[in-house]
Amino acid sequence: MSQADSSRRSDDGKPNPVINALSNAVAALRADDDQLELAKAHEELGPKAIEKLSVPEARQQPTGADAVKALLQKQGKSTRPEDLVPGIAMTTASVDGAAGPLPANVYTPVGTGPFPVVLYFHGGGWVIADKNVYDGGARGLAHAAQAIVVSVDYRQAPEHKFPAAWDDALAAYRWLTANAASLGGDPARLAIAGESAGGNLAVATAIAARDAGLPAPRHVVSVYPVAQTSLNTESYIENAIAKPLNRAMVQWFVEHLVRDESDLKDTRLQLIEADLAGLSPVTLINARLDPLRSDGAKLEDALRDAGVPVERREYEGVAHEFFGAAAVLEKAREAQAFAGERLRAAFV
Repeated sequence: MSQADSSRRSDDGKPNPVINALSNAVAALRADDDQLELAKAHEELGPKAIEKLSVPEARQQPTGADAVKALLQKQGKSTRPEDLVPGIAMTTASVDGAAGPLPANVYTPVGTGPFPVVLYFHGGGWVIADKNVYDGGARGLAHAAQAIVVSVDYRQAPEHKFPAAWDDALAAYRWLTANAASLGGDPARLAIAGESAGGNLAVATAIAARDAGLPAPRHVVSVYPVAQTSLNTESYIENAIAKPLNRAMVQWFVEHLVRDESDLKDTRLQLIEADLAGLSPVTLINARLDPLRSDGAKLEDALRDAGVPVERREYEGVAHEFFGAAAVLEKAREAQAFAGERLRAAFV
Protein backbone atom coordinates (compact mmCIF):
# COMPACT_ATOMS: atom_id res chain seq x y z
CA MET A 1 0.00 0.00 0.00
CA SER A 2 1.36 3.43 -0.93
CA GLN A 3 2.03 6.16 1.59
CA ALA A 4 -0.93 8.05 0.13
CA ASP A 5 -3.28 5.11 0.70
CA SER A 6 -1.92 4.22 4.12
CA SER A 7 -2.48 7.77 5.38
CA ARG A 8 -6.20 7.69 4.66
CA ARG A 9 -8.27 9.00 7.53
CA SER A 10 -11.23 7.59 9.36
CA ASP A 11 -13.47 10.34 7.98
CA ASP A 12 -14.31 8.44 4.79
CA GLY A 13 -12.33 10.88 2.69
CA LYS A 14 -14.45 13.94 3.47
CA PRO A 15 -12.65 17.29 3.31
CA ASN A 16 -11.46 18.69 6.64
CA PRO A 17 -14.33 21.02 7.61
CA VAL A 18 -12.08 23.77 8.98
CA ILE A 19 -9.78 23.81 5.95
CA ASN A 20 -12.79 23.56 3.65
CA ALA A 21 -14.45 26.58 5.27
CA LEU A 22 -11.20 28.57 5.12
CA SER A 23 -10.69 27.66 1.46
CA ASN A 24 -14.22 28.82 0.64
CA ALA A 25 -13.73 32.06 2.55
CA VAL A 26 -10.49 32.86 0.68
CA ALA A 27 -12.13 32.03 -2.65
CA ALA A 28 -15.04 34.33 -1.85
CA LEU A 29 -12.56 37.21 -1.61
CA ARG A 30 -10.47 36.38 -4.67
CA ALA A 31 -12.58 34.53 -7.24
CA ASP A 32 -14.82 35.92 -9.97
CA ASP A 33 -18.54 35.51 -9.38
CA ASP A 34 -18.92 32.90 -12.13
CA GLN A 35 -15.95 30.94 -10.77
CA LEU A 36 -17.59 30.96 -7.33
CA GLU A 37 -20.82 29.67 -8.85
CA LEU A 38 -18.95 26.85 -10.53
CA ALA A 39 -17.10 25.99 -7.30
CA LYS A 40 -20.41 25.87 -5.45
CA ALA A 41 -21.88 23.58 -8.09
CA HIS A 42 -18.90 21.26 -7.66
CA GLU A 43 -19.19 21.28 -3.87
CA GLU A 44 -22.87 20.39 -4.10
CA LEU A 45 -21.84 17.18 -5.89
CA GLY A 46 -20.10 16.07 -2.66
CA PRO A 47 -16.51 15.55 -3.80
CA LYS A 48 -14.19 13.86 -1.34
CA ALA A 49 -10.60 14.91 -0.74
CA ILE A 50 -8.57 13.20 -3.47
CA GLU A 51 -5.49 13.04 -1.27
CA LYS A 52 -7.37 10.88 1.25
CA LEU A 53 -8.59 8.32 -1.29
CA SER A 54 -7.40 5.23 -3.07
CA VAL A 55 -6.84 5.61 -6.81
CA PRO A 56 -10.06 3.76 -7.76
CA GLU A 57 -12.03 5.98 -5.37
CA ALA A 58 -10.36 9.11 -6.70
CA ARG A 59 -11.29 8.20 -10.24
CA GLN A 60 -14.96 8.08 -9.23
CA GLN A 61 -15.09 11.60 -7.80
CA PRO A 62 -17.19 14.31 -9.46
CA THR A 63 -15.09 16.25 -11.97
CA GLY A 64 -14.93 19.82 -13.14
CA ALA A 65 -16.89 18.74 -16.19
CA ASP A 66 -19.61 17.34 -13.90
CA ALA A 67 -19.75 20.70 -12.13
CA VAL A 68 -20.11 22.59 -15.42
CA LYS A 69 -22.96 20.29 -16.43
CA ALA A 70 -24.69 20.72 -13.06
CA LEU A 71 -24.39 24.51 -13.25
CA LEU A 72 -25.74 24.60 -16.81
CA GLN A 73 -28.71 22.49 -15.73
CA LYS A 74 -29.30 24.85 -12.81
CA GLN A 75 -29.26 27.76 -15.26
CA GLY A 76 -31.74 25.97 -17.52
CA LYS A 77 -29.26 25.73 -20.39
CA SER A 78 -28.36 22.89 -22.75
CA THR A 79 -25.56 20.59 -21.67
CA ARG A 80 -25.06 19.06 -25.12
CA PRO A 81 -21.46 19.64 -26.26
CA GLU A 82 -22.75 20.24 -29.79
CA ASP A 83 -24.83 23.16 -28.52
CA LEU A 84 -22.09 24.57 -26.31
CA VAL A 85 -19.48 24.52 -29.09
CA PRO A 86 -21.29 24.60 -32.44
CA GLY A 87 -19.56 23.74 -35.68
CA ILE A 88 -17.39 20.95 -34.29
CA ALA A 89 -17.99 17.25 -35.01
CA MET A 90 -16.48 14.60 -32.76
CA THR A 91 -15.47 11.09 -33.83
CA THR A 92 -13.31 8.48 -32.12
CA ALA A 93 -10.07 7.00 -33.35
CA SER A 94 -7.20 4.77 -32.32
CA VAL A 95 -3.70 6.24 -32.13
CA ASP A 96 -0.46 4.30 -31.78
CA GLY A 97 1.01 4.57 -28.30
CA ALA A 98 4.35 3.30 -27.06
CA ALA A 99 2.91 -0.03 -25.88
CA GLY A 100 -0.27 -0.40 -27.92
CA PRO A 101 -3.20 1.56 -29.30
CA LEU A 102 -4.56 4.58 -27.45
CA PRO A 103 -8.21 5.68 -27.70
CA ALA A 104 -8.67 9.24 -28.94
CA ASN A 105 -11.41 11.78 -29.55
CA VAL A 106 -11.07 13.66 -32.83
CA TYR A 107 -12.72 17.09 -33.02
CA THR A 108 -13.12 18.43 -36.56
CA PRO A 109 -14.44 21.85 -37.63
CA VAL A 110 -17.24 22.03 -40.17
CA GLY A 111 -15.90 22.93 -43.59
CA THR A 112 -13.42 21.83 -46.17
CA GLY A 113 -10.00 20.69 -45.07
CA PRO A 114 -7.28 19.88 -44.86
CA PHE A 115 -7.21 21.53 -41.45
CA PRO A 116 -4.28 22.12 -39.13
CA VAL A 117 -4.05 19.42 -36.45
CA VAL A 118 -3.46 19.85 -32.71
CA LEU A 119 -2.43 16.87 -30.56
CA TYR A 120 -3.98 17.45 -27.15
CA PHE A 121 -3.19 15.88 -23.76
CA HIS A 122 -5.73 15.98 -20.91
CA GLY A 123 -5.02 16.71 -17.24
CA GLY A 124 -5.59 14.72 -14.07
CA GLY A 125 -2.14 14.46 -12.50
CA TRP A 126 -1.24 11.50 -14.76
CA VAL A 127 -3.48 9.41 -12.46
CA ILE A 128 -7.16 10.37 -12.86
CA ALA A 129 -9.51 11.78 -15.55
CA ASP A 130 -9.54 11.12 -19.29
CA LYS A 131 -10.20 12.68 -22.68
CA ASN A 132 -13.95 12.86 -22.02
CA VAL A 133 -13.53 14.79 -18.77
CA TYR A 134 -11.49 17.34 -20.74
CA ASP A 135 -13.87 17.53 -23.68
CA GLY A 136 -14.54 21.24 -23.00
CA GLY A 137 -10.93 22.28 -23.47
CA ALA A 138 -10.24 20.15 -26.52
CA ARG A 139 -13.53 20.97 -28.24
CA GLY A 140 -13.18 24.67 -27.45
CA LEU A 141 -9.65 24.71 -28.85
CA ALA A 142 -10.83 23.06 -32.08
CA HIS A 143 -13.38 25.85 -32.49
CA ALA A 144 -11.06 28.70 -31.50
CA ALA A 145 -8.17 27.52 -33.70
CA GLN A 146 -10.34 26.13 -36.51
CA ALA A 147 -8.18 23.03 -36.34
CA ILE A 148 -8.66 19.32 -35.87
CA VAL A 149 -7.89 18.42 -32.25
CA VAL A 150 -6.84 14.85 -31.44
CA SER A 151 -7.24 14.21 -27.70
CA VAL A 152 -5.59 10.97 -26.61
CA ASP A 153 -5.88 8.82 -23.49
CA TYR A 154 -2.27 8.07 -22.52
CA ARG A 155 -1.43 5.37 -19.97
CA GLN A 156 -1.79 6.46 -16.34
CA ALA A 157 -0.10 5.78 -13.02
CA PRO A 158 0.06 3.91 -10.75
CA GLU A 159 -0.64 1.04 -13.16
CA HIS A 160 1.88 2.59 -15.54
CA LYS A 161 4.48 4.60 -13.67
CA PHE A 162 6.63 7.43 -15.03
CA PRO A 163 7.59 7.73 -17.87
CA ALA A 164 4.81 5.68 -19.55
CA ALA A 165 2.62 8.73 -20.25
CA TRP A 166 5.56 10.60 -21.81
CA ASP A 167 6.43 7.60 -23.98
CA ASP A 168 2.81 7.44 -25.16
CA ALA A 169 2.73 11.17 -25.85
CA LEU A 170 5.80 11.00 -28.10
CA ALA A 171 4.46 7.90 -29.85
CA ALA A 172 1.14 9.67 -30.47
CA TYR A 173 2.94 12.66 -31.99
CA ARG A 174 5.04 10.36 -34.16
CA TRP A 175 1.80 8.68 -35.31
CA LEU A 176 0.25 12.06 -36.08
CA THR A 177 3.14 13.20 -38.25
CA ALA A 178 2.50 10.14 -40.45
CA ASN A 179 -1.30 9.99 -40.24
CA ALA A 180 -2.62 13.56 -40.06
CA ALA A 181 -3.85 13.39 -43.65
CA SER A 182 -6.02 10.36 -42.87
CA LEU A 183 -7.96 12.56 -40.41
CA GLY A 184 -8.47 15.32 -42.97
CA GLY A 185 -5.52 17.21 -41.56
CA ASP A 186 -2.49 18.96 -42.99
CA PRO A 187 0.70 17.19 -41.83
CA ALA A 188 2.67 20.39 -42.47
CA ARG A 189 0.61 22.28 -39.86
CA LEU A 190 0.80 20.42 -36.56
CA ALA A 191 0.73 21.74 -33.00
CA ILE A 192 0.71 20.29 -29.49
CA ALA A 193 -1.46 21.40 -26.57
CA GLY A 194 -2.46 20.21 -23.12
CA GLU A 195 -3.81 21.12 -19.70
CA SER A 196 -2.15 20.64 -16.32
CA ALA A 197 -0.38 17.25 -16.45
CA GLY A 198 -1.13 17.43 -20.17
CA GLY A 199 0.42 20.91 -20.31
CA ASN A 200 3.63 19.32 -19.10
CA LEU A 201 3.28 16.55 -21.71
CA ALA A 202 2.81 19.13 -24.46
CA VAL A 203 6.16 20.83 -23.77
CA ALA A 204 7.96 17.57 -22.98
CA THR A 205 6.72 16.08 -26.25
CA ALA A 206 7.97 19.05 -28.24
CA ILE A 207 11.39 18.49 -26.66
CA ALA A 208 11.29 14.74 -27.34
CA ALA A 209 10.15 15.31 -30.94
CA ARG A 210 13.10 17.65 -31.50
CA ASP A 211 15.51 15.10 -30.04
CA ALA A 212 13.98 12.29 -32.15
CA GLY A 213 14.33 14.32 -35.36
CA LEU A 214 10.57 14.44 -35.97
CA PRO A 215 8.95 17.38 -37.77
CA ALA A 216 8.59 20.23 -35.30
CA PRO A 217 5.12 21.37 -34.25
CA ARG A 218 4.30 24.90 -35.39
CA HIS A 219 3.28 25.87 -31.87
CA VAL A 220 2.83 24.56 -28.32
CA VAL A 221 -0.06 25.61 -26.05
CA SER A 222 0.53 24.69 -22.42
CA VAL A 223 -2.28 25.45 -19.98
CA TYR A 224 -1.31 25.62 -16.28
CA PRO A 225 1.45 23.03 -16.76
CA VAL A 226 3.42 21.15 -14.14
CA ALA A 227 6.91 22.47 -14.94
CA GLN A 228 8.96 21.58 -11.85
CA THR A 229 8.75 19.32 -8.82
CA SER A 230 9.13 21.59 -5.78
CA LEU A 231 5.95 22.04 -3.77
CA ASN A 232 7.34 25.17 -2.10
CA THR A 233 6.92 27.79 -4.81
CA GLU A 234 5.17 31.08 -4.12
CA SER A 235 1.89 29.86 -5.63
CA TYR A 236 2.00 26.46 -3.88
CA ILE A 237 2.25 28.30 -0.56
CA GLU A 238 -0.32 30.95 -1.51
CA ASN A 239 -2.82 28.39 -2.86
CA ALA A 240 -2.01 25.45 -0.60
CA ILE A 241 -5.70 24.83 0.19
CA ALA A 242 -7.21 26.14 -3.04
CA LYS A 243 -9.90 24.34 -5.04
CA PRO A 244 -10.15 22.30 -7.15
CA LEU A 245 -6.37 21.66 -6.92
CA ASN A 246 -4.39 21.94 -3.71
CA ARG A 247 -0.87 21.20 -2.60
CA ALA A 248 -1.75 17.90 -0.89
CA MET A 249 -3.43 16.61 -4.06
CA VAL A 250 -0.32 17.30 -6.12
CA GLN A 251 1.75 15.40 -3.56
CA TRP A 252 -0.72 12.48 -3.88
CA PHE A 253 -0.44 12.50 -7.67
CA VAL A 254 3.35 12.54 -7.54
CA GLU A 255 3.51 9.68 -5.01
CA HIS A 256 1.49 7.52 -7.36
CA LEU A 257 3.42 8.61 -10.44
CA VAL A 258 7.11 8.25 -9.72
CA ARG A 259 9.13 5.05 -9.28
CA ASP A 260 11.50 6.67 -6.79
CA GLU A 261 12.83 10.09 -5.80
CA SER A 262 15.27 10.19 -8.72
CA ASP A 263 12.35 10.57 -11.15
CA LEU A 264 11.70 14.01 -9.64
CA LYS A 265 14.99 15.20 -11.15
CA ASP A 266 14.12 13.93 -14.64
CA THR A 267 13.80 16.89 -16.98
CA ARG A 268 10.53 15.55 -18.35
CA LEU A 269 9.08 16.52 -14.96
CA GLN A 270 11.62 19.21 -14.11
CA LEU A 271 10.96 21.01 -17.41
CA ILE A 272 12.58 24.24 -16.28
CA GLU A 273 15.94 22.46 -16.29
CA ALA A 274 15.44 20.73 -19.68
CA ASP A 275 17.28 21.72 -22.86
CA LEU A 276 14.63 24.02 -24.33
CA ALA A 277 16.72 25.54 -27.12
CA GLY A 278 15.25 25.49 -30.58
CA LEU A 279 11.66 24.76 -29.56
CA SER A 280 8.76 26.21 -31.52
CA PRO A 281 6.92 29.21 -30.03
CA VAL A 282 5.02 28.47 -26.82
CA THR A 283 1.83 29.92 -25.35
CA LEU A 284 1.41 29.55 -21.58
CA ILE A 285 -1.90 30.07 -19.80
CA ASN A 286 -2.20 30.30 -16.02
CA ALA A 287 -4.90 30.87 -13.42
CA ARG A 288 -4.22 33.15 -10.48
CA LEU A 289 -5.90 30.89 -7.89
CA ASP A 290 -3.78 27.85 -8.72
CA PRO A 291 -0.83 26.14 -7.01
CA LEU A 292 0.71 25.71 -10.49
CA ARG A 293 0.79 29.42 -11.34
CA SER A 294 4.48 29.76 -10.40
CA ASP A 295 5.32 26.72 -12.54
CA GLY A 296 4.09 28.64 -15.56
CA ALA A 297 6.08 31.75 -14.62
CA LYS A 298 9.25 29.71 -14.08
CA LEU A 299 8.75 27.92 -17.40
CA GLU A 300 8.25 31.26 -19.16
CA ASP A 301 11.59 32.45 -17.76
CA ALA A 302 13.36 29.23 -18.76
CA LEU A 303 11.97 29.39 -22.30
CA ARG A 304 13.03 33.04 -22.67
CA ASP A 305 16.51 32.20 -21.38
CA ALA A 306 16.71 29.48 -24.05
CA GLY A 307 15.69 31.91 -26.78
CA VAL A 308 12.26 30.37 -27.36
CA PRO A 309 9.45 32.79 -28.33
CA VAL A 310 6.89 32.61 -25.52
CA GLU A 311 3.84 34.52 -24.37
CA ARG A 312 2.16 33.84 -21.02
CA ARG A 313 -1.18 35.13 -19.80
CA GLU A 314 -2.35 34.87 -16.23
CA TYR A 315 -6.10 35.07 -15.62
CA GLU A 316 -7.26 36.72 -12.40
CA GLY A 317 -10.23 35.44 -10.44
CA VAL A 318 -10.17 31.87 -11.77
CA ALA A 319 -8.79 28.57 -10.54
CA HIS A 320 -7.12 25.46 -11.89
CA GLU A 321 -9.31 23.66 -14.47
CA PHE A 322 -10.96 26.89 -15.60
CA PHE A 323 -9.86 26.57 -19.24
CA GLY A 324 -12.36 23.89 -20.23
CA ALA A 325 -15.30 25.61 -18.53
CA ALA A 326 -16.04 28.16 -21.27
CA ALA A 327 -19.73 27.25 -21.12
CA VAL A 328 -19.94 29.00 -17.74
CA LEU A 329 -16.76 31.08 -17.25
CA GLU A 330 -15.98 34.34 -19.05
CA LYS A 331 -12.22 34.03 -18.42
CA ALA A 332 -12.27 30.55 -19.98
CA ARG A 333 -13.83 32.00 -23.12
CA GLU A 334 -11.10 34.66 -23.17
CA ALA A 335 -8.33 32.09 -22.64
CA GLN A 336 -9.61 29.77 -25.36
CA ALA A 337 -9.87 32.70 -27.78
CA PHE A 338 -6.28 33.71 -26.93
CA ALA A 339 -4.99 30.17 -27.47
CA GLY A 340 -6.92 29.98 -30.73
CA GLU A 341 -5.44 33.27 -31.97
CA ARG A 342 -1.92 32.09 -31.21
CA LEU A 343 -2.49 28.78 -32.99
CA ARG A 344 -4.13 30.36 -36.04
CA ALA A 345 -1.21 32.77 -36.41
CA ALA A 346 1.22 29.85 -36.22
CA PHE A 347 -0.69 27.89 -38.88
CA VAL A 348 -0.57 30.66 -41.51
